[in-house]
Amino acid sequence: MIRSIFRWWPVALLHAALCYAAPFVPAGDDTIVERLPARIGSSAERQQQRALREQLRQHPAELQLATRLARDAIERARRDGDPRELGQAQAALAPWWNQPHPPAPVRLLRAIVRQSQHDFGPALQDLDALLQPGPQPVPLAIQAQAELTRASVLQVQGRWREADAGCERLLGAHYAALGSAVQLPAQVCRAELMSLQGRAEPAAAALAALARQPGADAGWLALAQAELAERRGDASADALYRRAIAASPLPDVYTLAACADWLLAQHRERDAAALLAGREDADALLLRLAIAWTRSADPRAPQAIATLSARFDAARLRGDRSHAREQARYELDLLGDAPAALSSAQANWAVQKEPADALLLARAALAAKQPQAAQPVWQRVRDTGWQDARLQALAGSGS
Repeated sequence: MIRSIFRWWPVALLHAALCYAAPFVPAGDDTIVERLPARIGSSAERQQQRALREQLRQHPAELQLATRLARDAIERARRDGDPRELGQAQAALAPWWNQPHPPAPVRLLRAIVRQSQHDFGPALQDLDALLQPGPQPVPLAIQAQAELTRASVLQVQGRWREADAGCERLLGAHYAALGSAVQLPAQVCRAELMSLQGRAEPAAAALAALARQPGADAGWLALAQAELAERRGDASADALYRRAIAASPLPDVYTLAACADWLLAQHRERDAAALLAGREDADALLLRLAIAWTRSADPRAPQAIATLSARFDAARLRGDRSHAREQARYELDLLGDAPAALSSAQANWAVQKEPADALLLARAALAAKQPQAAQPVWQRVRDTGWQDARLQALAGSGS
């Protein structure tokens, strides 16, 4: 799934993939490697980006211009779910990309691109380097973003105590000069980690208090509150998801996908399809559209399923293994192939351990009539005190 790892940072990123495996060589010029979705965004935005890329082509070593282009591309990847934008970011940083000790802004952006590719080990190495003393001082703002980014990656990996320690450091004296720009996302980070470790009620109270603070990002905090409410089985999730959507004229892919998941869980397929209309460019959203259309017997469902199949095939040809969550859900909810879905869900769980990953593995194990395959989920629940009404419902149905 295209999911925002940087869920606590105002400029969040989406999961996308670039190929680091051996390249696929087409058999001929007429071989279709992938059918690319149309880019979204205004023509003025695209024209401005072309002009900036031309400037960088003429001056490829201009660091400030390169990092601006990379940041812009990463933000579009977050908003639109287009993995090509991560390629644009990497291309902008090409003169420094393979350096063992690149400038701090490049190192941070390289880590962000790498985590988006699920290349978590190298991403953490870059982030750790930014947080360690070195010959060149790292600006405090870059250290802060590296610390929070690192905590986000650790959460995705299920390393919750380490993530919490990073967020606690952000609330300390070292970063105090940065004020609420750092303290607010760090507090959201800690509240969410609290909710995953058996303290959902105080976490909900903390998020509600943060949402009342002047200058708080209403959509961002509403989404964090909505996801927690859903895990608690609280019907207030509906209003909170609607608030998160209403906060932006063009919601990002992660927000749309999370809201669509809520609607699908409530059997509101037509509402989910209406929410996602016109956003078929992103695989994560097309997946949910296909599910909504299939359940409501919409004639567009077969074509959506065929398009998804082609996109997954193209990802395999590129050596891309970062879409295991979406692959598992596609196999489970659209193809009805429970054994294949279970295999994909297990591969996904080996990489990331967020609530959606646990829910998917438990669902796939039940569908495949192999409930024992979900034992890693139930063990994590026992070890951490994690409470999730959706998992509890599945446990009661046969786990």
